Amino acid sequence: MLESIVLGGGCFWCTEAVYVKVKGVVDVESGYSNGQAQRPSYDQVCTGTTGHNEVVKLTYDPQQISTRQILEIFFVVHDPTQLNRQGNDVGDQYRSGIYYTSDDQKQVADDMIRQMSQDKLFGKPVVTEVKALSNYWPAEEYHQDFFEKNPYQGYCVAVAGPKVAKFRKTFAELVRD
Repeated sequence: MLESIVLGGGCFWCTEAVYVKVKGVVDVESGYSNGQAQRPSYDQVCTGTTGHNEVVKLTYDPQQISTRQILEIFFVVHDPTQLNRQGNDVGDQYRSGIYYTSDDQKQVADDMIRQMSQDKLFGKPVVTEVKALSNYWPAEEYHQDFFEKNPYQGYCVAVAGPKVAKFRKTFAELVRD
């Protein structure tokens, strides 16, 4: 049985670009979650007034990849210590977040964050929020598969490309053929 989890790790183009390459992830959709506005648009979310986070909704086969492995990738390809930003992307719409759809996912996320904090893995506190998924809305079609469609766009070359390369190097056994 397939599961889904929603992750916010900065711009959704970057996060999506990584997870479309992961074995066991059967669908990746860019979207917005955990805000107040109904059916928000990209322009609305960019104002920072909707409370939404730019996210990717992952549908995965837990027989092929575990929630823990998905989150290990997540914590390597973004900086979970930056509050309301990733690099030059600033605002609460770029916050680090795990939006779970099951109690098991919440437990895995909480346990990982507790252990990373205890081990001082990043040298700074982890600020990733862990909340139940709420008010999810898919992003506009032009955001879907953005990196795949626009690999030479400036942001993709400078930001998304290096994240994909880091994933491929760090998690070679999880790269889809």
